[in-house]
Amino acid sequence: MRGEAVRREAGGDKRDEAKASLGDIPLSLYLHFPWCVRKCPYCDFNSHAVRGDIEEDRYVDALIRDLDYELAVAPLASRLSPPVGSIFAGGGTPSLFSGRAIGRVLEAMAARLPFAPDIEITLEANPGTADAGNFREYRAAGVNRLSIGVQSLDDVQLKRLGRIHGREEAIAAYRTARDAGFDNINLDLMFALPQQTPDEALADLRAACALAPEHLSYYQLTLEPNTEFAAHPPVLPDDEAAWTMQLAGQALLAEQGYAQYEVSAYASAGRQCRHNRNYWEFGDYLGIGAGAHGKLSGAGGIVRRARHKHPRSYLEGAGGAAAIQEERTVAASELPFEFAMNTLRLNQGFSLAEFERRTGLRATVLDAALNQARKKGLIEEEGGHIRASVFGRAHLNALLREFLE
Repeated sequence: MRGEAVRREAGGDKRDEAKASLGDIPLSLYLHFPWCVRKCPYCDFNSHAVRGDIEEDRYVDALIRDLDYELAVAPLASRLSPPVGSIFAGGGTPSLFSGRAIGRVLEAMAARLPFAPDIEITLEANPGTADAGNFREYRAAGVNRLSIGVQSLDDVQLKRLGRIHGREEAIAAYRTARDAGFDNINLDLMFALPQQTPDEALADLRAACALAPEHLSYYQLTLEPNTEFAAHPPVLPDDEAAWTMQLAGQALLAEQGYAQYEVSAYASAGRQCRHNRNYWEFGDYLGIGAGAHGKLSGAGGIVRRARHKHPRSYLEGAGGAAAIQEERTVAASELPFEFAMNTLRLNQGFSLAEFERRTGLRATVLDAALNQARKKGLIEEEGGHIRASVFGRAHLNALLREFLE
């Protein structure tokens, strides 16, 4: 019945007006590089340990063919008018690829898509694969933001996490990035690590802050299905200790001038990650590469597509439909939950007007969910703007369930 109600509410002139504005939805580009030196025991991303040499040129050629195919058949082919505002090269370990290869990719993308004048281009880098020459070439190719996966600056924890680098390598990679001209750097850091105490977690975070990156992604280690840690769980801090770490970490980050704008994202002034914000604000994005996901809005609805995860399957199919593992149009009944699942991660939340623009649905379809969330103290409202309350952010899954009903 709930789905039928959403479909009824989605009809009429209001939806037609919302569809007319779909061409204004921001557009980003995600590029996936699937190889790593070694698969970390906690990692559930689409990454594969390198066996032999990476065929850089072959993979770059596949990415270019894949984008050509996407632009030819994507439901948004007629509305790719907004310039691409951000590009994110993730993995895996994109920094396994040479500066020349990354330059080829970006040059090909720029020849096929309009780029915003101030486009943000992020590349993920592993401290264990940092190379000064490559970093300089990345910067020269147009990469203007690095995301370095340090995960910890404690040698004991890095060994427990199966990382291929140590504390000194992580610090050296950061300094190498600075020397190469990067003035916008994110550090990934985790807490609630195996046998970690709250004091140790805070010391780890303090060491990361001392480097003065522009952005920090600070998140709790969780045991994900189909990982080595899931099969052989390490001893992790209990929930109370993890909550203590989170609160102490948030206080330290605020003290150091990092404003929290999303569940696990903290930035100095003007340095929020535009690419990730576009995800959380329910923007559109092209997904290119092995296992990449994309979301595109068009007159026929919102279409999600996913590429084959395994590099071999992807390489064989890139440039045609054979590279696509899944394609589906998101049902109107699913959109309230999908929208809330993203936007309520942001401290600022969302406006009802933006919900209508991004989904093509009337905001009244949210009435039941908002009423229940309001009664439970999970949300705050002001002038048609909805955001999670402090209590709601601490119980985000409970809040999101209201939109799943």
